[in-house]
Amino acid sequence: MSQDPSNCSPIELLDHLIAFDTTSHKTNVSLIEFVADYLASFGVEVRMIPNQAGDKINLCATIGPKDAQGGIGLSGHTDVVPVDGQEWQTDPFRLTARDGRLYGRGAADMKGYLACVLASVPMFVSRQLSLPIHLFFSYDEEIGCVGVRPMIEQLGKALPMPEIVFVGEPTAMGVVDAHKGPARWAVSVTGRAVHSSMAHLGVNAVHAASELIGELRRMEEELRQTIRDARFDPPYSTLQVTTIEGGAANNIIPRSCCFGFEVRALHSLDVTAISRRLQDYADANCLPPMRAIAEEAAIAIELVNWVPPFAATTGSAAVALALRLAGDNHTEAVSYTTEAGLFQSAGAAAVVCGPGHIAQAHTANEWIAEEELHRCMAFLERLADWSK
Repeated sequence: MSQDPSNCSPIELLDHLIAFDTTSHKTNVSLIEFVADYLASFGVEVRMIPNQAGDKINLCATIGPKDAQGGIGLSGHTDVVPVDGQEWQTDPFRLTARDGRLYGRGAADMKGYLACVLASVPMFVSRQLSLPIHLFFSYDEEIGCVGVRPMIEQLGKALPMPEIVFVGEPTAMGVVDAHKGPARWAVSVTGRAVHSSMAHLGVNAVHAASELIGELRRMEEELRQTIRDARFDPPYSTLQVTTIEGGAANNIIPRSCCFGFEVRALHSLDVTAISRRLQDYADANCLPPMRAIAEEAAIAIELVNWVPPFAATTGSAAVALALRLAGDNHTEAVSYTTEAGLFQSAGAAAVVCGPGHIAQAHTANEWIAEEELHRCMAFLERLADWSK
């Protein structure tokens, strides 16, 4: 980094951020401490919100008048997905520049955005802002927007409540006003294990699980044919079984089988109806014959994570401002997920707009174009002008 932090470019800052391996199952404390020190060098006060274990930290900071209501929130996550099993041509935790592209884990998703926000701090500080700009840096977004939730719970209490929140996920600086929301369930089937030669005395948990999966497949097909929205690709809610595990050996009737499934829901879908229907099917079709042999047979269906879909309200101030700052006149809808719906549920108008493209996120040799960083910096400079 330059001796004078005010001269740090977004590329220099991205170099530092990528060097922190903040894969979701690891700590982000060192990165947050780096950010806190950087902000402190400009006199920006930082508030940290650690998790219970103390190995993950959210960061909130305000630039501009601290007693003013509302203002603009800039939200981004510090964690990245694993590189395990991917074939990288460069060190994923060392920024590599080549032919106008910047390679490294998190370059697109979404340390490029964090670098631009940090590089804009000296500009924000130097302006006489009439509206505050709030920074919200969170952890564990990649495993279900886990970290940002306790920070959002404190908005309007211990933390400032922004009027508008820009979520900087990679949109190639397009303005996204709607996205799907993932709901994930874990299903556990318990039967009775016996020697496979005496199968009639046991309850095969794998067979029962396959019946439940068959019902999910029928629901999947119904979703394809019913609720649709042409703005999305695909234009319907998706339902997929994503993990399964069961059985101990070929000569043992399996006592247990566990599987997971996910729904990527459009805003109009009631996701609770999915699990209710699966439970009704289990109660009516699976459990009676299972318990006729083994009273201990059971089927448990647990919602393990739910991030609400996002759909900006008609006439959203966040969308209007984002279009103005981006110099754009149309919005987009995407099938991936952000914390925008969580901020919206808390009372802040939200929109998604950030540098990089989702096609590069999570991939081997992840990259962001230098031009994307320039466009994001221009967006943030216009935001500073608007906030004066």
